Amino acid sequence: MTPPTPDPYRVAIGGLGAIGAWLAERLDQGIPGLKLAAVSARDADKAERRVAAFQNRVSVLPLSTLAEHADVIVECAPAAHFDEIAEPAVEAGRILVPASVGALLGRSDLIVRATDTGARIFVPTGALLGLDAVRAAAEGEIRSVTMETRKPPSGLAGAPYLAERGISLDGLTEPLRVFTGSARDGARGFPANVNVAAALSLAGIGPDRTRLEIWADPGVTRNTHLIRVDADSARFEMKIENVPTEENPRTGRITAPSILATLRGLVAPLRVGT
Repeated sequence: MTPPTPDPYRVAIGGLGAIGAWLAERLDQGIPGLKLAAVSARDADKAERRVAAFQNRVSVLPLSTLAEHADVIVECAPAAHFDEIAEPAVEAGRILVPASVGALLGRSDLIVRATDTGARIFVPTGALLGLDAVRAAAEGEIRSVTMETRKPPSGLAGAPYLAERGISLDGLTEPLRVFTGSARDGARGFPANVNVAAALSLAGIGPDRTRLEIWADPGVTRNTHLIRVDADSARFEMKIENVPTEENPRTGRITAPSILATLRGLVAPLRVGT
């Protein structure tokens, strides 16, 4: 006797920028076990026109109501809107998949609250690599985790940390280290740039012990991250060079596919990795 096919997870996407629009299109094309139910965007009229061309009917809703209409909430809006998406999702006991991982560092209470409501928070790998190895090492003792990020100056433009200190990257002709400190402080000062550092810190020794350097480098064309981990079980070094999206140089092209891979993992009969 063939077992009944479970209902697909209803997925809502908060934000239709470079990440959200790509995800919405892929989900609409059809992925077994997943169904795009709703989207939200700052420009609702533009979002309505976009989803009107989809194969399936999709509702355009306010950010704060997405959790009422879906089982899985994907947050990929500007970090300033994180709470508006994440809080209702956790309160409703939904699955939350945040792209703005740096914003999650400031809302550790949501992780505690999820224990009470039954919500689950799945942090995608995003524009990073090797989080499986870091998580495995964290089962023992990790002595240090450091990360060096290099981006073209345009990829760091507008960061609050730079604006507050009057640091200009215009006309930069050689690499300039613009930040050194903890992953927590880096995520606060560069909310659109170093979600990767936040994810790394959550996988390993936490945002206060994870050390971060950020460089504005006119000599690179890709967003580059170099991670070094020293643990009792292994010592390893990882480097990734991400191609920026055309829509937003702060975001690597691999970020949206990483989130899609996370969503597939919710329903796939085989999941590779810890």
